[in-house]
Amino acid sequence: MASNPSFLARFFGVALRGQTYLNALYLLLSFPLGIIYFVFLLTGLSVGFPLVIIWIGLVILLAVYLVWYALIAFERQMAIWLLQEKIPPMTREDLSGKSLWGKFTATLANPVTWKGLVYLIAKFPLGILSFSVLVSLVAISASLIGAPFYYHWVQPQIDLGGSTLWVVSTLPEALLLFVVGIFVALVSMHILNGLAWVSGKFARYMLGYFSSTPAAPVPSAVVTPPEVPVPPAAPESPSVADAPGAVE
Repeated sequence: MASNPSFLARFFGVALRGQTYLNALYLLLSFPLGIIYFVFLLTGLSVGFPLVIIWIGLVILLAVYLVWYALIAFERQMAIWLLQEKIPPMTREDLSGKSLWGKFTATLANPVTWKGLVYLIAKFPLGILSFSVLVSLVAISASLIGAPFYYHWVQPQIDLGGSTLWVVSTLPEALLLFVVGIFVALVSMHILNGLAWVSGKFARYMLGYFSSTPAAPVPSAVVTPPEVPVPPAAPESPSVADAPGAVE
């Protein structure tokens, strides 16, 4: 019985949490960003590779590469900001002291670069899915909640198998739809939070650097005992034979 209040608090409190709306914003942005990424990568790679034979293709591919690496960093940061997802750094290697060629080869060998490319391409279908679910749930919730305000002009009705089961034509019926709409809106928020949680875990795996090499063990400190000072040897006393005036 003690778990019921916490469950009800979590269920109804979803509408009061700011993270719910940040999650919805992230899902909403996934659709236009996915289109931009897909069009850019498809155009840049399909134009750059055929033109490699006349060298200008290398310049195009280099520009595409730099932009796609920047987009990976942007997506990682957006997931951290909006989803509050803890994503590891894109690389564990310090690139500050390297030349441009060294930085280029290091990022080229970084698995996050190629996982991030897959992520940017996958953003397009995932963005369509997120946008479709978001718009559908918001539209259903809004139509039910708004029933008391428009039922005079547009009477909502429920159809099943081509036959009309219920036509909302009175205020009590519209208020009943309003209550149902509140419940549907709360359920929709939980569904969107779950979808955002999956998106955050996917971003964490694809945009963070996970090394399979175990960390080197830290050598234990060797304690050296302090040196005990050795007292100086006492001077030898002169023998009687060596004393001046001794009788032989």
